[in-house]
Amino acid sequence: MPTKELSSTELHLWNIVENNPNKIANMSIVKLSQFASVSTATIVRTMQKMGYSGYTSYREALKLKSKANSTFSVLNDADDKIRSVITKNEIEMNNTLHNLSYSTIEDSISLTKQAKIVYVFARGLSESIASEIMVKLQLTGKYCEFHSDPNIIKTIARKIKPDALAIFITLNGETEELVAAAKILEKNDIPILTFTTNSSAGIIPFSTLTFIGYQSKTNYFPEYEVRSRLPLQIMTRIFCDAYSVRSDFYKHK
Repeated sequence: MPTKELSSTELHLWNIVENNPNKIANMSIVKLSQFASVSTATIVRTMQKMGYSGYTSYREALKLKSKANSTFSVLNDADDKIRSVITKNEIEMNNTLHNLSYSTIEDSISLTKQAKIVYVFARGLSESIASEIMVKLQLTGKYCEFHSDPNIIKTIARKIKPDALAIFITLNGETEELVAAAKILEKNDIPILTFTTNSSAGIIPFSTLTFIGYQSKTNYFPEYEVRSRLPLQIMTRIFCDAYSVRSDFYKHK
């Protein structure tokens, strides 16, 4: 509804805008002026009467509305095989977010704050994620170590003190040395935070808190253990960002 009554010229412009949303979304104010045969001043005045600060704000609102009412444009262009590849990642992301527990996020932050030292353990392709966690926690001032060697993992686990926190990044939660280390830590009352995609993983009974992501059953490299770590990346990024916010490292301006 207009905030002020439109003149005949302004109404003419508004009708054109409303009937050509896809074209208008990609038009500059000059091109719209030529397209509708009105002045740029008329465009600005019309948008203001319709409740927008100007033409730019109207275009942004139009684009947001268009995105909300459509799927990713790439899905419209891709063939069935590529579409399934893209959709697989979308499903993993959405389902992983649905699995998140707010209380788990807050409790994991509390455990991290209380710990004098954080040990991060991971093997294989999950090591890059663990390395990223280590760097981000170190940036906030938290002393943090990352270990991936199977022998060192079990040795370190026996030496960790109760004032520490252990973080495990494990896709299937069944990696032998990680489960063995978690068992040792749990016996010694060391809090454990685990990120995995397997809700029945062997490591879960020994974990204090668990983030469980969603993993698609589709594997495009079936002969190799190189499944997507996207769910782990999503969960660990949320954990690190949330910790940054709660520890006041990130101060919103």
